[in-house]
Amino acid sequence: MNINKGQVRLLDLEDGQTGIIISINGGKMLTKRLADLGLSTGTKIKILRKTPFSGPVQVEVRGSKLVLGRGLAFKIMVEIQ
Repeated sequence: MNINKGQVRLLDLEDGQTGIIISINGGKMLTKRLADLGLSTGTKIKILRKTPFSGPVQVEVRGSKLVLGRGLAFKIMVEIQ
């Protein structure tokens, strides 16, 4: 996979960092599921808290707080803001 400068996986952001979703590396079902939660290309997302080791990631999107599994966060590419 080609990763440009400033583009990282959501999982690579630290607590308090924000980014803009640039792509979701998954099939149609995953993309639709995330879109239903408000996660789509061009959306601003903020990491609220990453639990240690293999725990979930708490994010804020469009004023809502969501908890995503690490596997899911790994598939979301963002541009750091």
